[in-house]
Amino acid sequence: MTNSEFWQLINASKNTTHDQTAQADFLSEQLATWEPNQIIEFECRLREHLLEADDYKIMAALKILDGYVSDDSYLYFRAWLVGQGEAVFRNALRDADSLAQIAQEPYQEFENLLYVATEAFGRRTGRPAEDDTFPRAVAAARGLDYDLGSETKGEDWREEQLPKLLPRLWKKFSA
Repeated sequence: MTNSEFWQLINASKNTTHDQTAQADFLSEQLATWEPNQIIEFECRLREHLLEADDYKIMAALKILDGYVSDDSYLYFRAWLVGQGEAVFRNALRDADSLAQIAQEPYQEFENLLYVATEAFGRRTGRPAEDDTFPRAVAAARGLDYDLGSETKGEDWREEQLPKLLPRLWKKFSA
């Protein structure tokens, strides 16, 4: 799967619905029609983008939106960012403050996106239980592990810096 094919599928899912459960279902249904190796490549592309979005300014955006950052909330927020499509994703990486235009309360997350390839792979192969041949295990074996080994890019921040770091987000979401 090329990067372009990945984003075409994500953009199609986003354009089909604004409901994340339906978006995840759409992705899983589409992927289940693909060959198993293509489903694995989707998982690898997803993980590449999750790692690409591991940036202190993205983390700062989450802090402003939700008031705190945990490992899980940060991962689910980055999944939400990918799920918004390529244009939003690229804009946010260039300027995290651009998220002020689209972010809504409550907190933005898309945990279900992390499971669409696994679900599709199981459906396509008929295997009921995940094993080492499933997309998540293959991607992790390739070094695409968003839980371990990812180094956050950019410059760390302190909470008192947030109003100047991301002023539009701060103005829209600070209490």
